[in-house]
Amino acid sequence: MSIVVTGATGHLGRHVVEQLLQKVPADQITAVVRDAGKAADFAERGVRIAVADYNAPETFDGLFSAGDKVLLISGNEFDKGRVQQHKVVIDAANEAGVALLAYTSAPGSLTAALADDHRGTEQAILDSGVPYVLLRNGWYHENYTENLAPVLEHNAVVAAAGEGRVSTASRADYAAAAVAVLTGEGHENTTYELGGDTAWSFAEYAAELSRQTGREITYNAVSPEVLTGILTGAGLPEPLAAVFAGVDVSISKGELVVSTGDLSRLIGRPTTPISEAISAALKG
Repeated sequence: MSIVVTGATGHLGRHVVEQLLQKVPADQITAVVRDAGKAADFAERGVRIAVADYNAPETFDGLFSAGDKVLLISGNEFDKGRVQQHKVVIDAANEAGVALLAYTSAPGSLTAALADDHRGTEQAILDSGVPYVLLRNGWYHENYTENLAPVLEHNAVVAAAGEGRVSTASRADYAAAAVAVLTGEGHENTTYELGGDTAWSFAEYAAELSRQTGREITYNAVSPEVLTGILTGAGLPEPLAAVFAGVDVSISKGELVVSTGDLSRLIGRPTTPISEAISAALKG
């Protein structure tokens, strides 16, 4: 039996593998990657490396074994048909008879276009009959704190979220939830709605940035159309910019407030506050 993590060298995948190494022997972990070179550090520590690509179904032939627990981390190629990519993994896992297939999805309340691929993948998992866990991850702190340069340049947080609130948590928090499911028992056929303990507004985010930087940083609420224009001006393809603006609209409607407490219960501790992520980003 192996614990298999797809997308293992991505932002979330790396956290998952690192945390698994603290809980189980390295030879019980398989990291699925597209580029073995990027996983060299894992290989040196005894993790099994498997090279496979969502876009090449044959690379998943024989990759899984009966009894494996698999974490399918959603792909980030929005233009490649993510549901079909994910089905490659689902079909291979089902054929192998894995004990569990966990999937990093999006909150069930999210109606933005970003959620469409996640709902499609969830349906494919349910249709397959494989024992599953749906990890409906809320938004990450890092979606905001990893790109502070323009905020600090203009002393402004720009978003199309109105007065909406968002229940973010750190990537490490969401990884810890995945690890809890992969190393624990009794999670089969369960859906977890995951988000940070404390939802915040963008005005509060700007105020916290002001407090930590000693500068006056304001929240500039704009329309989705204006935000799309700003993002395309910064180099994002227009369809992707529209997707991100659509998420802000969902935030304005309260769709990314997660109040279940599932995340802190799964990880056995409070979730990381946004203030800590801001502090880490400013120091970094």
